[in-house]
Amino acid sequence: MKFTVIAVGKLKERFWTEACAEYFKRLQPYAKTEVREIADVDPRRAGGVEGARDKEGAAICAELDKLGPDVHVALLAIDGKERSSVGISQRIDSLALAGKSSFAFVIGGSDGVSAEVRARADELLSFGPITLPHNLARVVLLEQLYRAQKISHGEPYHK
Repeated sequence: MKFTVIAVGKLKERFWTEACAEYFKRLQPYAKTEVREIADVDPRRAGGVEGARDKEGAAICAELDKLGPDVHVALLAIDGKERSSVGISQRIDSLALAGKSSFAFVIGGSDGVSAEVRARADELLSFGPITLPHNLARVVLLEQLYRAQKISHGEPYHK
């Protein structure tokens, strides 16, 4: 199994990088996992918010293209489907049983993602109606992927 997180923006603060590194390390025995960072685009240099979204979107789609046509793409979006930790685990297991082994999880920029990225997504996933900073969303995603693997393997995990 392979998980690829495509995230707009670079982690700058040490506490974010350390948190992500911890869950990244924990995930390795279960799934090959990688994070691909997309440079965030300043709207003032891109002709506005829509221009920045389009440039970031083109970079996200280029990364998705590199993963091949069989990758299952989940876009994190506030209007996506909310799933419990068990639900995330069951969804990944269900897709794996259907032959999927490569998953991409997309975390867009602060102004959202382009229509092109939304169109590429196989599903929208939400962590609820709250707004999370993108750095925190990355930590939560990695933790939930780790938790999903523990659930799937019937292993204990702190509740």
